[in-house]
Amino acid sequence: MTRRTRRTLLVVAGVILLLAVAIFLRSKAPPEAARLLPESDGILYVNLKPIHTFFRKDLKPPQRVPEYQEFVDATGVDWEQDLDEVAIALHRMPDPNGPNGPVAYSMVLVGKLTGKKLNDWLEAHATSRESYAGHTIYNIKSQDRTVRITQIGYDMIAVSNTPTAEQIHSIVDRHRTAALPFAGSSLLAQHYRDVPLLSLAWGMGQIGLPFSDSGAISIFGLQLPIEADSTIIASLRWTGALHLRIEEIAPSDEKAASQAAALATLVTLARGFTQPLGNNPANNSLKELLKTAEVTQKRDRVLVTAVLPSSFLASLSQEGKPPDGLPPAQ
Repeated sequence: MTRRTRRTLLVVAGVILLLAVAIFLRSKAPPEAARLLPESDGILYVNLKPIHTFFRKDLKPPQRVPEYQEFVDATGVDWEQDLDEVAIALHRMPDPNGPNGPVAYSMVLVGKLTGKKLNDWLEAHATSRESYAGHTIYNIKSQDRTVRITQIGYDMIAVSNTPTAEQIHSIVDRHRTAALPFAGSSLLAQHYRDVPLLSLAWGMGQIGLPFSDSGAISIFGLQLPIEADSTIIASLRWTGALHLRIEEIAPSDEKAASQAAALATLVTLARGFTQPLGNNPANNSLKELLKTAEVTQKRDRVLVTAVLPSSFLASLSQEGKPPDGLPPAQ
């Protein structure tokens, strides 16, 4: 083998190695939609593509109201069919009684979004407009707040209902560096490593944002032994069944042990409460979830796992709803 041939082989091997490293890093990186989100108190992400592809038979066709049908005809966008990914940043509001309530949002929607037709619809419905970094941001009034919407790519739009334009500006700015695999907010950088690979949906941050009431957290009428400002990493992953995983980061090992014991007791009590319930899809899904639920603790982390029935995917697919300011499907 000549020196030139060896040198060529080394260059080819080096290029292949670099490509392999890049692919590996990409597989570990958060989805681009999530990386574009601004700084926030919580993040939710749903990947609807596998649901549309593999579980379409389980999804009920939506019942369209006339307003929504007019939106589909005008824009060519059907949220139920065309929306592939939803990434939402949750922002705690200093005044829970203000126009935004306790939480405002910023979101990135990805899918088959028709550029010009959607822009024409936004142009017709916007009360004002702003030009920022080469993008037109449309301001649409919704109740007592302003919803800001802009297209940041041929298949991607950004939406925010925060009191100022800072968050949607941040999304536009982050879009310029979207190629960097580990760009994103500090919350995403800190906790995405805890999200299981190939999760269909996941969330991270403070669970108290959507569920707390006067410092207590209640779900389905049950008060949970979890602090309102607890950091939670939750995920749904399909591996032949739909696996739910919820991990809490407690302030200490002792606090984690106490909360794990309380949660295990609560699960046992809930199983007894739900047994007399009649047979219907909602009750059967809840019984199946509680039947498979397990609570474990390791150091300062409390882990709750369960298996959800596949029918739950039908309700999960409905999470890809448009924000206020855009017509709902039903």
